[in-house]
Amino acid sequence: MTITGIIAEFNPFHNGHKYLLDQAEGLKIVAMSGNFMQRGEPTIVDKWTRAQMALGNGADLVVELPFLVSVQAADFFGQGAVAILARLGINTLAFGTEEVLDYQKIADLYSERGQEMEKFVDNLPDSLSYPQKTQAMWKEFAGLDFSDDTPNHVLALAYAKAVAGRNIKLHPIKRQGAGYHSVDKDVDFVSATALRQHQSDRDFLERFMPSVTLFEQTCKVSWDNYFPLLHYQILSNPDLTTIYQVNQEMAVRIKEAIKTAQSVEELVETVATKRYTKARVRRLLTYILVQARESDLPEGIHILGFTEKGRQHLKSLKEQIRLVSRIGKEPWDTMTQKADQIYQLGNQGIREQNFGRVPIKIESN
Repeated sequence: MTITGIIAEFNPFHNGHKYLLDQAEGLKIVAMSGNFMQRGEPTIVDKWTRAQMALGNGADLVVELPFLVSVQAADFFGQGAVAILARLGINTLAFGTEEVLDYQKIADLYSERGQEMEKFVDNLPDSLSYPQKTQAMWKEFAGLDFSDDTPNHVLALAYAKAVAGRNIKLHPIKRQGAGYHSVDKDVDFVSATALRQHQSDRDFLERFMPSVTLFEQTCKVSWDNYFPLLHYQILSNPDLTTIYQVNQEMAVRIKEAIKTAQSVEELVETVATKRYTKARVRRLLTYILVQARESDLPEGIHILGFTEKGRQHLKSLKEQIRLVSRIGKEPWDTMTQKADQIYQLGNQGIREQNFGRVPIKIESN
């Protein structure tokens, strides 16, 4: 049987995501970011709401990516997510991309020449950002060129690296509609960015989102809700280098910039450099917000929800891996659970995210 893995954020879930699930084959397992995203932002609605949206629109099983997998640069995000999906028995990985290439060939190339490729990256000048180094590597070894607006393609290459040497087939699906950050409303499929920007326009949401009522009924947040807390965390921490991935240079820049910044966006603009991209700075600010320290990833896999088909699959895996369906006294992942507590501070209407919560069960799609 085809067991397809999908790595997603669904921030929020829209028709383009439904299209991706419709194009995927067999049993569909989604490894989804928790309450903070890969680019270093809080999700507009919580993980349980997004899991419910996915299960109602084609997913059979939704599991949570731990915080220190969710909030990472593309390569580490891809590696962590693929490792979880591989343990859940996937044999295919489906993903949306702006460029439909032979990613399988790229995975094979990395499988054969990975060490050489990483050595090439290590020898590039430090004045380049990590994404620039990675793009230079793909150009050198695979002849790939990059435009500015292909973040899904960049992630797809990270997935190709992550499946190298594994028995997992890659299934690229052409990304539909507007560009990743486009706010264009006159298209067949709008971006998640456009939906976040026009979240109070009911007619617009109904055209492009399959679970509008659920979305409307759920508490929403953005970085703005957390800026006062971030401000406090920066000012009150005497040594920001104790925070995960924050070096001395970034600590100094952030401490200086917070003196005048009136918003997270302003702070990011001031701190970012050619070497430190805006996405990287946002991730660092997210780590500061939740006081992240380096920690081991959890052994167990946290289940957010399933259909009957998904439940049957979990039953077949029970003896092989540790599945977490309820979080009690024993933490599933201390770092993720702390991040969830901080997330709840963004809106007093956000429900408890872990204790007493059980997987969402959907009878059928």
